[in-house]
Amino acid sequence: MRILLAGRQGQVGWELERVLPVLGDVIATDRSALDLADPDSIRRAVRGARPEVIVNAAAYTAVGRAESEPEQAMRVNGEAPGVLAEEAGRLGALLVHYSTDYVFDGTKAGAYLETDAPNPLNTYGRSKLAGERAVQGSGCRHLLLRTSWVYAPRGKNFFLAISRKARAGERLRVVADQVGVPTTARFLAEHTAALVARRREGLFNLVPCGQTSWHGFACAIVAVLGLRSEVEAIASRDYPQAAARPASSVLDNRAVAAELGATLPEWRQLLGQCATGIR
Repeated sequence: MRILLAGRQGQVGWELERVLPVLGDVIATDRSALDLADPDSIRRAVRGARPEVIVNAAAYTAVGRAESEPEQAMRVNGEAPGVLAEEAGRLGALLVHYSTDYVFDGTKAGAYLETDAPNPLNTYGRSKLAGERAVQGSGCRHLLLRTSWVYAPRGKNFFLAISRKARAGERLRVVADQVGVPTTARFLAEHTAALVARRREGLFNLVPCGQTSWHGFACAIVAVLGLRSEVEAIASRDYPQAAARPASSVLDNRAVAAELGATLPEWRQLLGQCATGIR
């Protein structure tokens, strides 16, 4: 199997480059070789590689900045997946593409199913939803994976930010009224590879089990690192941000668990594994 990976330098891309070789030959690209903001760059990379599987781990992920850069966010998250999908369709390749819990508005009482109607609150969520629809509308073979609160022991993410501030003895004030599912990049990469190996297609929520608030996540990070920092719980209104966030964006993972034939791990278990990488 010949696999083209976009976004090798990102959190998820870094992990994918290490697990995908079990499936075949991996051509891992960064922005210099496959720039999602440049349709011609996308086409050149795909046509040059002629892959059987395209895995798009690249994205515009600056949720707040997207409010002031909506065109760029839409170009990368909304339009580029459509170009990848066109190229995948031309080759008969499978396109694996990641989306987000932020396609939902957070008003549902329970966890979101794949079949629930999206209603994003911010520009980032709208751009990711546009990407989903571009892929689905292309007619190409695709595997769309919605995930949430992604972190890793490298890159820029909530886990590393809290770790750094706690070690420095900084005051921690963290929002307690937004709930979701923390997900490690390693978890995403490993389960993506498993789904591709099983030749699965369609739309799935790919997150571990359980849920927590940002405050709960921060407390768990401090505890797993053996630190003593106090974490103050605050309301969203006390931490103004450029982009609105859903109050609850918990994703239901039962469909993907059934496809994999396995119970997925709980998010706290994955946090412990991730923490070993920065101790």
